[in-house]
Amino acid sequence: MVGEVAALAAAFLWALASLLFGQLGRSLLPLGLNLAKGAIALLLLALTLLILGRALAGIEAWTLVLLLVSGVVGIGLGDTVYFAAINHLGARRALLMETLAPALAALLAGLGLGEVLSWSAYLGMVLTLVGVGWVISQRLPPTADLSPRPSYRGVLYGALAALGQASGAVLSRAALADTGVDPLWSSLLRLAGGLLLITTLLMAQGQLRHQLKPLGSTRILALVAVAAVLGTYLGIYLQQIALKYSPTGIAQALTATSPLFILPMAGLVGDRVTGRAVGGAVLALVGVVLLVNG
Repeated sequence: MVGEVAALAAAFLWALASLLFGQLGRSLLPLGLNLAKGAIALLLLALTLLILGRALAGIEAWTLVLLLVSGVVGIGLGDTVYFAAINHLGARRALLMETLAPALAALLAGLGLGEVLSWSAYLGMVLTLVGVGWVISQRLPPTADLSPRPSYRGVLYGALAALGQASGAVLSRAALADTGVDPLWSSLLRLAGGLLLITTLLMAQGQLRHQLKPLGSTRILALVAVAAVLGTYLGIYLQQIALKYSPTGIAQALTATSPLFILPMAGLVGDRVTGRAVGGAVLALVGVVLLVNG
């Protein structure tokens, strides 16, 4: 029961953090936002490992490289385009598109790691795709931030974010399979890889100071810190608890329920939640359950 509760808590916190990231997207560009939240989460993970006295031991060079590359792809690129998707689609629809990540991860794992999928897994992929497409294609009344029609650029960003998350997950799995690397250390290394990419890009563009300038506002910095603690630091910790104390399929399925948690949250902040939105989210999550348990 501990694992299941942790998985649901992680899903709830990621939904809440996504709403905060949507608010922050009005002040911070995606790269700057990703760098700020990643740096805070990295510091918290480092302090946690220091307090727990967990040293990094017995890691091979190839495993280290895979984890860093996983962070570059999944966090450096994946999270950045996810924040861009939120700016164009809103937190609710962008988060729903993240349910495509398990299907993409399964396909990539089949191609790269030789994992075989069952018929129910393929059915789950189809249901997830149909559910996401049904919601994304819906016309909505215009709001202060979004147009009534789906933003095709936002859909592209959302698809790239899901692909980045899936690729990062497969690389992590390849790195961690049959190794004794502490999950907290793997999380820290992935964050380090992502932050290295983001910092390099911003410095090459001469945009580092410009994109971080909004953090001079105490309010914005506080919101970034809260979102980083909830969505990245605690989210990762609770996910690891879920994977430790419950079967992998159940843990993955429950942590994917964020789109359901965000529906009432989005309604409270003025986003219109229709029956189609609820139905599409449920259909997509049924697909995820079939996929991860197939």
